[in-house]
Order: sequence, then C-alpha cells, then structure tokens
Amino acid sequence: MKFIHIADMHFDSPFVNLSDKDILGDLRRLEQRKVFKKVIEYIKQNNIEYLFISGDLYEHQYVKLSTIEYINNLFKEIPETQIFISPGNHDPYIKNSYYNKFGWSENVTIFSHKIEKVESEDINIYGYGFGDFYCTDSGIESLSLDDLNKINILVIHGTLDGASIEEKQYNSMARKMLGEKQFDYIACGHIHKPDYSSNIVYPGSTVSLGFDELGKHGMIVGEIHKRKVELEFVPLDEEEFKEIEMNVTDILSKEELIEKINALEISNREYIKIILTGNRNFEISKYELLKYMENERIIKLKDYTKIAYNLEKMANENTLRGLFAKEMLKKLNEPNIEEEDRKIIEKAVEIGLEALE
Repeated sequence: MKFIHIADMHFDSPFVNLSDKDILGDLRRLEQRKVFKKVIEYIKQNNIEYLFISGDLYEHQYVKLSTIEYINNLFKEIPETQIFISPGNHDPYIKNSYYNKFGWSENVTIFSHKIEKVESEDINIYGYGFGDFYCTDSGIESLSLDDLNKINILVIHGTLDGASIEEKQYNSMARKMLGEKQFDYIACGHIHKPDYSSNIVYPGSTVSLGFDELGKHGMIVGEIHKRKVELEFVPLDEEEFKEIEMNVTDILSKEELIEKINALEISNREYIKIILTGNRNFEISKYELLKYMENERIIKLKDYTKIAYNLEKMANENTLRGLFAKEMLKKLNEPNIEEEDRKIIEKAVEIGLEALE
C-alpha cells in the first residue's frame, strides 16, 4: 500500500509572533494553501491509496468556513484515496468543530475521542482524535491488535515519552509501549520537526510556522508491505526560515552594522532572523535597525550583545564620565539585583556614556 502522511498544517494560523511585518502572516497562509494543493496533486500523479493527517489540520479558534470548504473540495478531487484524520489539540473533535458539523467528502474518515478501527481485507487502520484541547489518556495502552497477519496502522496525535507537566497534557505516549503493540506504521502528529528514523513517524509541520521551525518542511511518502516499510521525506514548503549570527565586537558604529547586514547574500526563498552577539560599542535599537534593512527577507532581529565599556577603568577618571561610571557600577553591584533590572541599568549606561562623549 502507498500512502502520504502529513500533520500540523495549522490552517488559518494567525502567525502573531512571526514578524513585525503584518503581510507575512497573509503570505504564510497563502503558502499553506499552495502546499496543501501540492499534496493533492502528488496523490493524483502517483496513485496514492491513503492519506493520513495526524492532527492540527486547522486552528479551531481562527479557521474560516471558506478554508474548510477549500480543504474539502481538494479531498473531492481524489475520490479513490482514503483519507484518515486524527484531530489534535488545535483542532479537537468537539461539539462545535467543523469535524462534527461539516459535511465532509465521502472518502474522509475522522476519528473521534474513542479508539476506532477501519478494516479492509489486508489492512486495519486504527485512530484516535482529541475530544478536547487537552488529552491525558487516549486509552492506547490497553489496545490489542486483532490480526497481526494484516498491515496494522495507527493514526494519532500526541507526544512521545512526555516528561514535563505540559507535555503530559498532550497525549503523552511511551515509545516502548507503542513498540510493543506491533503496529507496522504509527502516523503521529504534534511534533513539528520530522522524525522518521523508526516506524513511529512524525512528518513535522507541513509548512514552517516560524523561526522555531528551521529547516525543510513537507510530507512523508511511504509504501508498506508486511514487515517492510519504505519511507521518503519530500520537502514542500518553498520558503525556509533561517538564522544568521553576526558578532558586533569589531563593529564601531550603527552605520557600519547596517552596511554589513545589507551586504549579506540572502535567497529570495528565505526568511531571515539576524542574531547580534558579542560586545557592542554603541547603542543598538533592533526596531530602528529593521527600518534600514534593504532586503525584505530580513524580518526579525535579536540583540544578544553585551555592553563593551570598561566601567571599572572609567570610574577612576576624574571626569563627569568617571562620576557617572562610578554611580552606575554601584547600581550594577547591588546584591540580589534582578536580571531585568541589570539589563535596564546596562542600557542606561550605554545611553549615558554616548551622551557624554
């Protein structure tokens, strides 16, 4: 059997933390549609029999009816492909969800909050969907497979070996336990980074949702025979989020820094976050710097620099600058100073010393 496995599309995500540029959210939502259409076209061209969607297909809070209709119309274009959806924590199968109240194409099966099994002559497909925005017990531990001579597949959303309290709220499953169930393939969702090193597979988010999801994003294409699974990761998202680190220690002015950033070679398929490190010799305002970026692909800037001034040395000067440095040192050396307060004082030192030059 040939299949495609995707997860974590997050249709109609607001992308509120992605960038200060409002248009980027719209561009990413258009890319979601473009990529999903690619999945459907691949299915048509390669006669794919099954499509597994392991949760978070859309954002329950934000998704529009027009988006649901767009998705479903694409499903109708592949009537010979059986589609199995396991709702996740962002698109749970609840009373007012589109999973519950929308008329989906006949080739779509949506799993609810009880483990279900869909049987055919050679394949048993099991599935479980979130019945709420959290899940602490899917019941998968007590599941036993009916027929090990068949190909057995599980479609589910959740995390593996969740250790923190937060992870345990999202259907934490023990890898060892899942391995003992003897599924031929476990189609997981929830983790946005691809992992297909075993038969417990995360395809990752189909489209990158931001700078916490660097690298390629796409789908898993597979073929299963009994006791044999062949998998391939196929990139789909044409845009890629990347970080570039720049040390400012030897840069002496804001103008020089702007010139160096604008000289970077950046692909028009990349979204870039600049990370500034080292010891700064001048005041840095990341919001002001972004205004001078000539390349629109630079959409975010992080300042992890530290002040380069030697306050101890300056404090020994018999000048106004020396008096200022001495007072600032006292504040910085106060016992039990909070880190946030330290940053504020360091910024005040930077501004004050520049004013005294």
